[in-house]
Amino acid sequence: MEQVFSYIISLGASVMMPIIFTVIGLCIGMKFGKALKSGLFVGVGFVGLGVVTALLTTNFNDPLKAISDLYHLQLNVFDMGWPAAAAVAYNTAVGALIIPICLGVNFLMLITKTTRTVNIDLWNYWHFAFIGAVAYFVMGESLVWGYFAAIVCYIITLVCADLTAEKFQKYYDLDGISIPQPFCQSFMPFAIGFNKLLDMIPGFSKLDIDAGGLKKKFGVLGEPLVLGVIVGALIGWAAQLDIKKILFLGVTMGAVMELIPRITSLFIDGLKPISEKTQELVKTKFNGKKVHIGMSPALVIGHPTTLVCSVILIPVILAIAVFLPGNQFLPLASLAGMFYLFPIILPFTKGNVVKTLIVGLVALIIGLYFVTDMAPDFTMAANQVFAATGDNAAHIPDGFSGGALDFASSLFGWAIYRGVKLSYIGMGILAIITIALMVINRKRIVSEERRTKSEESNS
Repeated sequence: MEQVFSYIISLGASVMMPIIFTVIGLCIGMKFGKALKSGLFVGVGFVGLGVVTALLTTNFNDPLKAISDLYHLQLNVFDMGWPAAAAVAYNTAVGALIIPICLGVNFLMLITKTTRTVNIDLWNYWHFAFIGAVAYFVMGESLVWGYFAAIVCYIITLVCADLTAEKFQKYYDLDGISIPQPFCQSFMPFAIGFNKLLDMIPGFSKLDIDAGGLKKKFGVLGEPLVLGVIVGALIGWAAQLDIKKILFLGVTMGAVMELIPRITSLFIDGLKPISEKTQELVKTKFNGKKVHIGMSPALVIGHPTTLVCSVILIPVILAIAVFLPGNQFLPLASLAGMFYLFPIILPFTKGNVVKTLIVGLVALIIGLYFVTDMAPDFTMAANQVFAATGDNAAHIPDGFSGGALDFASSLFGWAIYRGVKLSYIGMGILAIITIALMVINRKRIVSEERRTKSEESNS
């Protein structure tokens, strides 16, 4: 078995994932040509990730070292962004089978009434694979621990998707949709807690900013491309480089910020036909029963409040990261994923820009410490993946550790990681929490079904 997995991993995600997705497509009834095309789009996406990540690491390695030396900073955790996290996720034995295993767990939860969400957001399964991969390496390449961590994260995310579905649907006017993406859902506790605290302050809820108006005022500065150019140029200036190199770094960072979302669209193009076919099967099998279709938060990241808060927080978090005591992580590549912080926060803050900014800022500051804490094991996992596959997306520059704001900064990812580090004690704690959430969710679902039946019989 170990030799089989070693061979699969050696293929690399750009070869392995097209094969896996083609097989999945055939299993759910897609024609071979369409399934193959979907798989190849995913493979091309991984090739693109490697190119973009290499662009980032090659050009920013020396300037960041120079900045650290000039200003005596301890920012030695290099931001690899979600491309590296995804590469680590899918280039492991855990990632190879994460989608069919999680789909199986999802099905069991549906028939046991412990969830109503059908998670067809297949691309974002890399989040579950990522925490599973880190656990896999932390525990001495143990598949048991890897899949345990991934499944725990998956179950918790599905339950949270159920719990937030009503508010999400009402706020965004998207009936039948939930968001089972763990990075987004991990900010729900922050949204609930800080929203209640801020409501206790007299008159605070009335304090707001017109998000639509601010969006218009930002104009071209609100574009990821322009933000990337500004950030890249500032890094060159801080490293005391000449004007030619400053401009080059600006354009390079702009390219990274612009290309990452475009590469993401390749994955979406590949996975969309599979998701649509899965959705058809769900409607057939659960006809008449209430289910939520789990979709990507990309559906709602164009909201004005999301854009405004992201644009404001990018320079703020960069400044805070430099001066935050104990932090070793400077967000760069992850800045493109800043927009995904807010989709679950907004329904709780009701789009209040001030509240949303405060919740987002607190979550990000804590997230910097999460990334710093996880960096040694993230680095170990990335190095092993790079050694086995040669995937440039997992290559960490010499003299740096690796990290990513994307999911490595999330409460779910860090809590499960820390639980795994506690070995069997942590396994017990995580298992109890997970089972408790499933029981609570089942009681809620059964109660709602009874109430619905009672209302129907009375009418």
